[in-house]
Amino acid sequence: MAKTIITVAPNGAWPKKENNPNVPITPQEIVNDVYDCWQAGAAIAHLHMRDDRGFGTMSTDKFRETIGLLREQHPDCDIILNLTTSGDLDATDETRMAHLEEIRPEMGSYDCGSMNWLNTSLFINHPDFLETLGKNMQAWGIKPEIEAFDPGMIANAAYYLKKGVLKAPLHFQFCMGCANGIPGNMKSLLFMKDTMESLCPGSTWSCFGVGHSAMEMTYGAVALGGHIRVGMEDNVMYAKGQLAESNRQLVERAARVIREYGNTVATPAEAREILGLTK
Repeated sequence: MAKTIITVAPNGAWPKKENNPNVPITPQEIVNDVYDCWQAGAAIAHLHMRDDRGFGTMSTDKFRETIGLLREQHPDCDIILNLTTSGDLDATDETRMAHLEEIRPEMGSYDCGSMNWLNTSLFINHPDFLETLGKNMQAWGIKPEIEAFDPGMIANAAYYLKKGVLKAPLHFQFCMGCANGIPGNMKSLLFMKDTMESLCPGSTWSCFGVGHSAMEMTYGAVALGGHIRVGMEDNVMYAKGQLAESNRQLVERAARVIREYGNTVATPAEAREILGLTK
């Protein structure tokens, strides 16, 4: 049976307690959540940090504290850590990478292009930053998760692969249904998959859908042979009019979908094999 990886993105940089009181904000809340989701079947945790006011931050201290607590309190937890390089619009190129250099997680996010963000601001990932980040990730032994919000970002990844900034095989996260990005529907997901296979053959991929597109993208990813991301970074709702009780609730539903389809939920060890990671 095919093995499908579940990534959990527990909080992101934007949802607050007022959006859903169950969003984990503090280091201890994030640790509790990650361990819970690992027990439910998540193989990867995509982590953002929050400052003391609840806003997204690239603070190396917060990453250090959170990961230290996870390892101290749950030494049995072998979940793959995928640390963000975004989520603080005031961050510098240096602060977006500093925690990666110190902590050396197995994975880190690599947003392969710039875009308007939520119709309110600019999400800048300029070429110099992407080249430096890609080379640093290779030097630090970190596998990039290439976050693609539209097909042009896949083309950017193909360029950086050809240039040696990125190293094959690549792993993509298709970000579907985000404001100013590609819509979250099956036609668009097929186009993203076909574009990736044409420009970056041999790559693996996962996807998530924001808001009402969440379940369509979950089902679509499984049916098309991809992997799944769930979590309150992307959706604070479990269903229309129903707040998610926890990230574990979202992971458990993803695991049910995978099993009902006839696949198995990948363990962290199996995910490492699929993604070519060495712990």
